[in-house]
Amino acid sequence: MDYIEVVKQLNKKQVAPIYLVYGNESFFIQQLKNKIEQVTIDGNKDNLNVYDLEETPIEDVIADVETFPFFGDRKLIIANNASFLKAKPEKNAVDHQLEVLENYLTNPVDYSILLVVAPYEKLDERKKITKQLKKHAIVADCREVKEYELRKWMEQLTEQLKIHVTDEVYDMLESEISTNLHLLESELHKFSLYVGENGQVTKEIADNLMSRTATSSSLRLADAVMNRNLHQAIEIFRDLEKQKEEPIALVGLLAFQFRTLLRVKLLKQKGYTQGQMVKQLGAHPYVIKLALKREGQFSVETLQYFMNQLTEADSVMKQGGMEKDLAFEMLLYQLVQGNNVVRP
Repeated sequence: MDYIEVVKQLNKKQVAPIYLVYGNESFFIQQLKNKIEQVTIDGNKDNLNVYDLEETPIEDVIADVETFPFFGDRKLIIANNASFLKAKPEKNAVDHQLEVLENYLTNPVDYSILLVVAPYEKLDERKKITKQLKKHAIVADCREVKEYELRKWMEQLTEQLKIHVTDEVYDMLESEISTNLHLLESELHKFSLYVGENGQVTKEIADNLMSRTATSSSLRLADAVMNRNLHQAIEIFRDLEKQKEEPIALVGLLAFQFRTLLRVKLLKQKGYTQGQMVKQLGAHPYVIKLALKREGQFSVETLQYFMNQLTEADSVMKQGGMEKDLAFEMLLYQLVQGNNVVRP
């Protein structure tokens, strides 16, 4: 069962006596811990005990699980780092009496929730204890989301939030912040608060609400240059300066944008399809889709001029030939002027 499915059950107050959470996506693991704590003990820390199985034997944990709670009707026991579920346990690991856990799995108490956490990509499926846990516990798969699975994960989350998101917004989220699942979930929650239940999130709404990342800011800078709007480009740059973004890093991000435009333009001239470009350049499909919309504004000569100016600005900044902020503003001026002069 994946992360979203377990959260759905918990939202319906469907609580199991035993959970096994495994995988290498720390964001999912922490979110599930928080959710189980909220639903089972309502955040009451007096009813929460946390153990590290690299320091505490499992039989001591089970002894606590089987002890009646002193505060309230139910308690939550979290057992972290269950390395005995891996093919190769940690060196100098605690000697666990796993038969104690095996016996408990077949007859759990009704006043405790046991959450076993194995923050590893793979478990040893051959081990008896792994098989027993998978048989008797609710198992939450918290492995990293692969790129091809990300859209499905976002769709499940928007379904849970009861909002509708356009394909264009999904594309934006995937290309700009897919590596940061915490921010991705935060953005979707923000959208849901804005549009309300059954509301639709359009590109315009997402543009206004989304937190500015370095990637999205470089897109805005590139757009300002493409629109020959020097004033807007400098405003965006100064906003980024306040956020402690380094001019040299921004040169690199702009270079990526215009290099992609140039490569897409050259591949288009050779007859490549959008899908072939994605494979050839190893870029996100949305990045190629945007580039195809924009490349027609420029000649190959214009884009080559841009790349020369970016290379020169990078060299000037790194060699200390000019103050970085002044050099970047000069770069923006040269890009806008070049865009005015050399048209397709």
